[in-house]
Amino acid sequence: MELSLLLEYGWVLIMLILLEGLLSADNALVLAIIAKHLPEEQQKKAINIGLLLAFIFRIGAIFIISFLFHVWQVQAIGAAYLIFIALKHLLKRHDEEKEKIGKSYRMTVAQIALADIAFAVDSILAAVALVIDLPDTPMGDIGGMDGAKFIVIIIGAIAGLIVIRYAAGFFVKLLTKRPSLEKAAMLLVGWVGVKLLMHTLAHPSVHIVSHDFVEGVIWKSIFWSVMLLIALGGWFLSKEKPEETNEEK
Repeated sequence: MELSLLLEYGWVLIMLILLEGLLSADNALVLAIIAKHLPEEQQKKAINIGLLLAFIFRIGAIFIISFLFHVWQVQAIGAAYLIFIALKHLLKRHDEEKEKIGKSYRMTVAQIALADIAFAVDSILAAVALVIDLPDTPMGDIGGMDGAKFIVIIIGAIAGLIVIRYAAGFFVKLLTKRPSLEKAAMLLVGWVGVKLLMHTLAHPSVHIVSHDFVEGVIWKSIFWSVMLLIALGGWFLSKEKPEETNEEK
């Protein structure tokens, strides 16, 4: 019996790490987009602060998960924010130099914090949905849930943070090397906002969209297919920044 329990928890942990990796890639992309216009040193600082905040918010979200199940407004604000920054970027003709000057370091960190809160809620709600049906163990309760379930979620959250750490730096370098890829990246950010919006509409307190649909194969297939199409389209339509331009800059 103990072995079967261990195998069941181990399988769910593997699935959770994969899930958190995918969710954290979204988080990393948004973090990179927000931090991209800062000077290189400030970029690193902002991304490190973003990582720290992501960790704090995710761990905090685990402890108040029962409260978060009833507060759909948090995800709604996160969804609205991501869709807003995507539309603002795509619909506005902006001067890059002016944007760099206007976007202060503190404002950037504040924007990263807001995005991290939205992603923390999305990440932990998804994790809890995955482990909630696991059998209880003799480990006692931590944070209002079975100790073993809590540990599994913590491991998943840490795995997600590792993905953010490396993916954010990769996305910043990629967007610097291929500036025209930023439009596709913004479309991805907006589409992630739509995903959060769908989760908000499926919340029991709102119930405009079926929860089974949002968690089902059809919606997930649509979401990841569109993500893949935007990413591939952006890559093939973007041009690499010439080396001489970098040297001049």
